[in-house]
Formats: sequence, C-alpha cells, structure tokens
Amino acid sequence: MTSTDVSKDAEGSGPSGYAAARLRLLTEEARTGPPRRAALAELTDEWLTGLFAAGAEGLRGVSLVAVGGYGRGELSPRSDLDLLLLHDGGDSKAVAALADRIWYPVWDLGLALDHSVRTPAEARKTAGEDLKVQLGLLDARHIAGDLGLTAGLRTAVLADWRNQAPKRLPELQELSAERAERQGELQYLLEPDLKEARGGLRDATILRAVAASWLADAPREGLDDARRRLLDVRDALHLTTGRATDRLSLQEQDQVAAELGLLDADTLLRQVYEAARVISYASDVTWREVGRVLRARAVRPRLRAMLGGGAKPTAERSPLAEGVVEQDGEVVLARAARPERDPVLPLRAAAAAAQAGLPLSLHAVRRMAASVRPLPTPWPAEAREQLVTLLGSGRPTVEVWEALEAEGLITHFLPDWERVRCRPQRNAVHIWTVDRHLIETAVRASEFTRRVHRPDLLLVAALLHDIGKGWPGDHSVAGEIIVKDVAARIGFDRDDVTVLSTLVRHHLLLVETATRRDLEDPATVRSVAEAVGSQGTLELLHALTEADALATGPAAWSSWRGSLVADLVKRVGAVLAGDDPAEPEAAAPTAEQERLAIEAIATGSPVLALRAQTEPPAEEQSPGEAEPLGVELLIAVPDQPGVLPAVAGVLAMHRLTVRTAELSALDLPDGVEGAVLLLNWRVAAEYGSLPQAARLRADLVRALDGSLDIAGRLAERDAAYPRRRGVVAPPPRVTVHPAASRLATVIEVRAQDAPGLLFRIGRALEDASVRVRSAHVSTLGANAVDAFYVTGPEGAPLPGEEAAAVARKLEETLRG
Repeated sequence: MTSTDVSKDAEGSGPSGYAAARLRLLTEEARTGPPRRAALAELTDEWLTGLFAAGAEGLRGVSLVAVGGYGRGELSPRSDLDLLLLHDGGDSKAVAALADRIWYPVWDLGLALDHSVRTPAEARKTAGEDLKVQLGLLDARHIAGDLGLTAGLRTAVLADWRNQAPKRLPELQELSAERAERQGELQYLLEPDLKEARGGLRDATILRAVAASWLADAPREGLDDARRRLLDVRDALHLTTGRATDRLSLQEQDQVAAELGLLDADTLLRQVYEAARVISYASDVTWREVGRVLRARAVRPRLRAMLGGGAKPTAERSPLAEGVVEQDGEVVLARAARPERDPVLPLRAAAAAAQAGLPLSLHAVRRMAASVRPLPTPWPAEAREQLVTLLGSGRPTVEVWEALEAEGLITHFLPDWERVRCRPQRNAVHIWTVDRHLIETAVRASEFTRRVHRPDLLLVAALLHDIGKGWPGDHSVAGEIIVKDVAARIGFDRDDVTVLSTLVRHHLLLVETATRRDLEDPATVRSVAEAVGSQGTLELLHALTEADALATGPAAWSSWRGSLVADLVKRVGAVLAGDDPAEPEAAAPTAEQERLAIEAIATGSPVLALRAQTEPPAEEQSPGEAEPLGVELLIAVPDQPGVLPAVAGVLAMHRLTVRTAELSALDLPDGVEGAVLLLNWRVAAEYGSLPQAARLRADLVRALDGSLDIAGRLAERDAAYPRRRGVVAPPPRVTVHPAASRLATVIEVRAQDAPGLLFRIGRALEDASVRVRSAHVSTLGANAVDAFYVTGPEGAPLPGEEAAAVARKLEETLRG
C-alpha cells in the first residue's frame, strides 16, 4: 500500500479537506486562544475518526487514542499529533494496515506525528519504564473505535500512577531539576524555551500529573491563566514563524507581540515572565508538599508503633519570632497570631524564615496577604529592622521574597516595586530581570556587611539601586527621586535618606570612572569626592558597586575591574580624609540618670529603670491596644571590672535582644564621690513578654559578684535547641581605628547578631586586660556593628601592636 492509496479524500474528510478547513481556522482572526485550540483539536478528531472508520471496517477491539498535548485538546498550529492505536492483541496484520491508513495521511500533510501501536498491557509496561510515556497516557482521550478499550487503559494507567507515585514522583522531580539546569528559568531568559525551561509548559503539565497522583495538588490560583498565556504565545510563535518551535528568539519577539496585540516585545516578555513565575512558584510549593507527604508516610508506621497504634502524632511547633513558628520544615503563623492587627507580621515572618533557611508556608502567606494592614508612615522601627534582616539573610532571601511576591505582599509594602517587577533587561551582561537583579544584589551585599559601618543602608541601597528602571530618562536620576520618598516612608531619618539617595544616584559612578577615566588626573578624583561627599558614603558605595556587578552576571566583574575600583576608592578616600573633626562634647546627664547614679553609689550595687516603648494606638484600635516597640533599659553601676559582659549576659539569659546600647562614664554632681558607669540600652523581648525589673537586678548583682554562671546557662540553653539549617553568615571581623579618638583606642566588631554576642565580646575584652571606656552598640537587621573605646589599665590608649593583638584575639574568639 502506498501513501497515495491511503491519502484519498473521503467525502471531504481526507487530507485536502482537512487541510483547507485547518487553514481557514488558523487564519480566522475572530477565534484565538483556547477556543481556537479546542476547535483545532475537534477538527482533527473528526478527520482522524473518518480515517479510522474507513480503515477499521469489520475490525473489533481497536481504538484510536490521543495522548499528551493533543489528549488535553491543546493543539497549537504546529503541534505534534500524539496518537496511540490501541488493540486487544487480535488480528495484527489488520491492525498494522489500519495504522498505515491513519499515519500516512498525517505525514502527507507534513504534520509531525508521534505514534505507537500497543495493547493495553504493552502500553502499561512501557509507561512503567518511561516516565514521558506515562505522563502522556495520563492525558489519554478517546477519539474513535472501542471506547471500552480506551476507558480500561485510562483506569489502569491512573491506578498504576497512583500506586507507584511514592517511587515515581521523586524520580520525576529529579528529572525536572536536571531539565531546569539545562534549560534555565523561563522567567529570566531573553530567548526562553516556552516548553522546557523551568516554569514553562512542561512544568505546568507535570503539576497536573502530581495532582493526578492524589499525593499533593498545586496552588490553583492563577495557574490556569498562566498556562493559557504561554500557550497563546506559542500559538503566535508558530503562526509567525511557520515552524514547530518553542524557542522565543529575539528576532521574532516583535512579530509575536504584534500577533497577540501587545505593545512591544518587552510587554510580551513581561507577560511570559509573569506566567512563568506563577508556574515556578506553584512547582516549588507542590514539590515541597510532595516531600512532606512522603516523609510523613515513611515515619508514620514507626510513630504509630511507638504510640501504641492509636494516637495520631502532632507536628512539633518551634517558635521563631513573635507570632511565627516552625512546623514540619516550614514557617507558619502561631495560633495566637493576629495578622489583621499586626501589620509588621509579614516582614517579621519573612525575616524569621530567611534567617532559619526555611520556606514560608503557602497558607501563612495567603492568610497574611488576605488580612494585612497598611503600615503607618513612617514605618515603625521594627518593620524597618525586619526588612533589613530579610535582605541580609543571604541566599534564603530569594525563596522567601518570591513567596511574598506571589501573593502581592511586596508591592503592598513597596508600591514602587510594580514597575520593576518582571521587567526584562535587554543587555547581554544582565542575566536577571530587574526585580530579581535587585534581590540578587541584596544577596551579594549581605556578604559585604562586615566591610561597612552601616549594613542597613547598604542592603536597602542594594534593593533599590535600580528602582528607577521603567521610568523615562536616566534610571539613576529617576531612582534618586524615588528613593528619597521610599526611604523616608520606611522610616530612615533625613541624614540616612540623603546617603541612600546619593548611593542610588551614583551607584555606577565608581566602576564607570575607574574603567573610563584617567585616575592620575586630580580632577577625576576630585569630581568623585564631591559627588560622594563623605568617607562613610564612599565605603558604602564601594561595597554596593561590587555587589551590583556580581549580581549582574559573570561579565560585569573581574579582578581587574575590582583593582581599578579599589585604587579609585583609595584616592578618593585620601581627598575626603582632611583633618580629624573635633571631639564631640559629652551631653549633660538627665535628672533620672543622676538619680540612678547617686542611688548606685549609695547602695554600692546596680540600679536600673525599665519601661516599655509603645506605638500610639491606631485610629481603629481602642485605647490601651498599643503594641510594644521595645524596652528602654537604663542601668547605673559603680565603676568596676566586668560590667559590660555581666549586663549583656543577664539580658541574653532573659531572652532580651539588644537593639542599641551605649556605655559611658558619668560625671557626678559636686559633693558626690565615686565613679559610675551608665548603660542606656534599647532591648526587645524575643516573644513579647517584658522582663521583671527586680529579677533583672537580682541576676545582675549575682553576675557582678561571680555567683551566676552566665556562660554555663547560655550554653545549656543553646544545647537544648536543635540546630536549624539557616543562613551561612560571613565571618566576624574586628578592626582597629587608631585615628578615631585621641583618648582611647577604638575597636570595631562587625558580626552576625546572636544571643550572647555582646557577652562574649565583653568577656574577651576583660580577658585581654583592657578597660572599656565607652561602647556604642548598634544592631542593624541581622548585623551587629559595635564600637568599643578601650584603654589600658592606666587609662591611656593602647599602643599599636597591642591594639592589633587584642583585635586578633577577639576575632579568633568570635570565630571559634
């Protein structure tokens, strides 16, 4: 039999009749998208039914089945036809002849055909050996012939899939990960594969397969729309190119956009990225749920045996922050959490999740998104600190940020984010969309927080440095204007707003000047110095420059570029150094400070005052409903060794987080003899309960007289909690600033904030036989930046070599 023999039209249902009807359908402008795909599948069904009927006359136990995309009724203009000729094992010659009468007309039209001829047993066996075949059969749809044969196969394949799911789903996840590694992420690629890239049509199909296993289901909101959008783009791609391709190449994007009635190629890519982001996030959530279910199935028999076979085990809940707990490997809301009355909760939960290296649960994010309240303007201090902590958490920030983004919480807190969200960057150097580049820059900047005096400003500048993209003109100029508003809204003071706006305005200044100007020309260095304005801003700009370049792509940074920028920074720093500023005069003590100091001298023991700082009630709250922002702690202690580690250790024991701290010697009024140290600290209770002042004072007395083993108590508490896989923080860094003071040696410590950190620092300085004249402690997000003004026993600054030795020993202690 020849192809001509089997290609003759039968009453208009042959190849030429089908081809004409197909052409009319594809050129009909009134019908596009899902209606056109469904109509094309229906037209193809009718044609193949005619071919089957003409060749299967008198033949029983045979059916024609559509599988894969055709089985789902998703025929794009150049899609393959995935067909299975199913038979019961009867007359093999007649079945082969029937196959020829169907396959040849398809080939004659130039249509791609993926075909097979199998019995149900053979189909099931092949599916058991080949995941791709099994996935295709899950979408099997009857076209013609023995309906019972097709229905029986569908039932058997679904049963096999559900029975084998615990084994096959991990295999499918591994294959998906390998494919993503090869193809990249659809939501960031300039020339993406709409089907095979991560977040593409293949992943959307896999989510259907996971749902069919009954083990887990994907979050459905927006998923169907995302799939439809990608299918619409593929339809337009097929029509404009005339080829069966899934690769959206640069030279075809304008035509595809026009076919879809979109403004331009950027609008097209943004819609593709948004769809891919929905599918990628749904995949992440779904695979996490699959893992949870499979782990639960694996341990349930053992737990039931341990519990006597009857009781149902409950998931352990471990507190992470106020209103936030860890449960079963995810971050969820505590039972008492009230997101409708706690506008900071989403940021607090996100920061806790990123710090713990854990995902935010879908239910928690959606609950917060559904009931979140607007933050006051400016933001309360806690909200700003939680944002900084989130940004400074390193690589885990990305997954947590994506979870917030998926439910609209990012644009709730930062409305200006909408313009950069999913925005493509048509630059060969950039590998990310604008929004992902900004997050990547924050991730990179978190590695440099030990290099700068204000990690919080570095991290926020990293997040916002390209916020002006999407606005007309120079994005640095536009960004400067936007950041002034955003930074003030977030709650930074006027000086910090100025620094942030300068960083955004000049975030390209160092690398562009270093690589494009003569650094030997004094005018070059002076111009940079004038733009930057201060040593502190220069330090921040240097770190931001490197983080920005590293987050752009491998071509944006090199050791050569780094050395040029470092040379420029050194030269600019020399211009900015000038003369040392005059020593600031100490502020006069307040009446309360004097009262506490006099009482401390009179009693010979520490005296403290403790009070909560609260936010005024919002308009919708009743009086008395204000929530605590922190605790102001004022301590007066007769001057003696060991004050700093004693106070810090007692606070750590009581689960108080130090946000800011100052330690200084207090000048007493005339007629009062003695020396008093004054500690003015702002602390916060980890889980919202305020400490008792009497208990704090009693423990402080015991710590100072040596009867309280603080180190042992803290070690016992740490040992009682299991170690979580969290963010890997950069190592601590201790430096000496010899020119910072004429009266003392300034030792600066930059480290990851943690319970007991200040206690360890204070004890190490005491062991080094130096006296702490004053301490200025600041916790910026997850970073502690502490400056200690120390002297020798006689009250003089430390010699250079001795100061360096103290710094080295302190750094070794903190790293050990």
